[in-house]
Amino acid sequence: MKISKKDIIKYSIIGVLLLFILIYPVKIYGGVMNLLGVLMPLILGAVMAYVLNILCVKLEKYFFPNTKIKILQKSRRGLVILSTLIIVSLVLAGVFWLVLPQFFSALSNFFKYIPSFINDLSNLFEKINHNSFVSDQIESMNIDWSSIQAKVMKYLTSGVGGVFGSTFKIVSGITKGFVNFILALTFAIYILATKEKLGRQVKKLMNAYMTKKHIKKVNYVLHVTNNMFSSFIAGQVTEAIILGSLCAIGMLIFRLPYALSVGAFISITALIPILGAWLGGIVGFLLIAVESPIKAVFFVIFILVLQQFESNVIYPRVVGTSIGLPGIWVLAAITVGGGLNGIVGMLLGVPVAATIYQLVKNDSNRRLNEVEKVE
Repeated sequence: MKISKKDIIKYSIIGVLLLFILIYPVKIYGGVMNLLGVLMPLILGAVMAYVLNILCVKLEKYFFPNTKIKILQKSRRGLVILSTLIIVSLVLAGVFWLVLPQFFSALSNFFKYIPSFINDLSNLFEKINHNSFVSDQIESMNIDWSSIQAKVMKYLTSGVGGVFGSTFKIVSGITKGFVNFILALTFAIYILATKEKLGRQVKKLMNAYMTKKHIKKVNYVLHVTNNMFSSFIAGQVTEAIILGSLCAIGMLIFRLPYALSVGAFISITALIPILGAWLGGIVGFLLIAVESPIKAVFFVIFILVLQQFESNVIYPRVVGTSIGLPGIWVLAAITVGGGLNGIVGMLLGVPVAATIYQLVKNDSNRRLNEVEKVE
């Protein structure tokens, strides 16, 4: 077999790259992470554009799809994008409008109860001091109270210093996050506004540097991936609405306070697979505990039961059905994805597993059909 000069150059470059990776793995990893940090606003913007485009496609069917008026044709895309952003913003604002006032009210009541709690605690210690048996027991323990006081004061002092020292980091982190969000949103809007043009540019590059056979395979994989991810997002939103509604209805039936607020908040947090209900449950527990600790404990029991029902029945059926993935593989994907990369792994685990499942399924069917034809 004759090896061409082009193949020699290609394999030499690959060999040098592999050797470089083996010699400098730490530096390469650090460089890749730095590059990802720089590109994060663009990556986040692309993700936002993909998610928002699902709603944009739905709205485009109703915004003068067959109009011949030039001004409507030119402004149609802008109106669709603006409407999408308004709808998403109103939904988020509505949820926070329901939750935040209740949360701040509960927090305010909590701080109001602190003086009486401290007073009750001091009365308890006073009773203990008047009890000779308890006093004798405490004295027999030979506790060095001065040493404990010095350590507590040192800890508090260093803690206060640490808080002031980290204030700048917190402010700078919030500022950086806000700037990155604005950049990501701007990039997402640009992608939505020019998605056809960007698509033509990608196709042009593929035709220039790839063979028709490879282009066909890439388009097929991208088509399956897009179907799986878009179906997953739609199923996830449906599941979140169902879970939030069940939570609110259950709380109303059991006469637990803040039913609508907690149900709405759980609908938002449930967009995070499996773990989201727990996050919403923590907020619900804090809200209810201020008004009635007993009801808060009952709410925890209720959310535990609902969480098990959601994890084993609702989520595999709703999300698994929407993407064509059996329930057992949905749970497996969430477990593996969460173990590998936390919440992000949970979010990506199910659609990635569904994409692989569909590709393998289609390829297996194709191969079996070919074998049957030969036989």
